[in-house]
Amino acid sequence: MIVTTMNDIPGYQVDEVYGEVMGLTVRSRNIGSQIGAAFKSIAGGELKGMTKALTDSRNDVLVGLIAVAVAKGANAIIAMRFDTSEMGGNWTEICAYGTAVRVHKA
Repeated sequence: MIVTTMNDIPGYQVDEVYGEVMGLTVRSRNIGSQIGAAFKSIAGGELKGMTKALTDSRNDVLVGLIAVAVAKGANAIIAMRFDTSEMGGNWTEICAYGTAVRVHKA
């Protein structure tokens, strides 16, 4: 599966457009990571636990995005984007979306 943030794929031609596809997850932070992040933010530096959680979440939504595109018959996703938003004090929504297409090498 080709996944790109570009609107086209150099060397490929789009044969069919299946429409928008999306992978989504909502995650909550546990109290331990919140306390650790609070202490770390005082001293400064990377919040490694939070970075890992966000990286894992992005990977999870990409897997979901690709599964939806494959189910529609696509072999590529163009114009892929990530979006995140806070929901309440402890929840984060992570979304990957794009356009599912069938392409062939030109």
